[in-house]
Amino acid sequence: MKFLKKLYDWVLGWANTPYGGPALFFLAFSESSFFPIPPDVLLIPLGLSRPRKAFYYAALSSVGSVLGGIFGYLIGLFLMDSVGMPILRAYGLMEKYNYVSALYNQYNALAVGIAGFTPLPYKLFTIAAGACKINFPVFLMASAVSRSARFFLVSTLVYFFGERARAFIDKYFNWLAIAFALLLIGGFIAVKIALK
Repeated sequence: MKFLKKLYDWVLGWANTPYGGPALFFLAFSESSFFPIPPDVLLIPLGLSRPRKAFYYAALSSVGSVLGGIFGYLIGLFLMDSVGMPILRAYGLMEKYNYVSALYNQYNALAVGIAGFTPLPYKLFTIAAGACKINFPVFLMASAVSRSARFFLVSTLVYFFGERARAFIDKYFNWLAIAFALLLIGGFIAVKIALK
């Protein structure tokens, strides 16, 4: 736990440097495939310190996260035994990996979309998507929509509510994630009905 706290503080420290934007992009990329700290840790203080750039930071997080998700997908697709499994084991995610694999077999893009917005470790879903050979364009679209929705929601709250948004996000993020998941499920059901 001390190591994670030091890592968290190190990530947070980038908010006070001129390299906060590139650090955010790299953090979003790496968290989607192998790193334990989510980009929100840096996105929120960057948005608070430079509110006029809050949406730029959301876009940076979204692009970095989707590209990192592609990297995670490729790990699962081509390097599952040698790289994917060790990453999942290191974070204690093997039991959840089996569960996520079953979700993918049943729900495909919906599982990716929900995972991209929630506080669940996104790397678990990206690596599992590659291992389960989820349709890549579907994976890419679901990742782009859900990750962008997550980061732009956070940045919108930061932009309009400033420091009060941090406390709100910390306190209610899980509820916000559930509400988004329900909206996403409703959207998928509506699309399915419309295509019948």
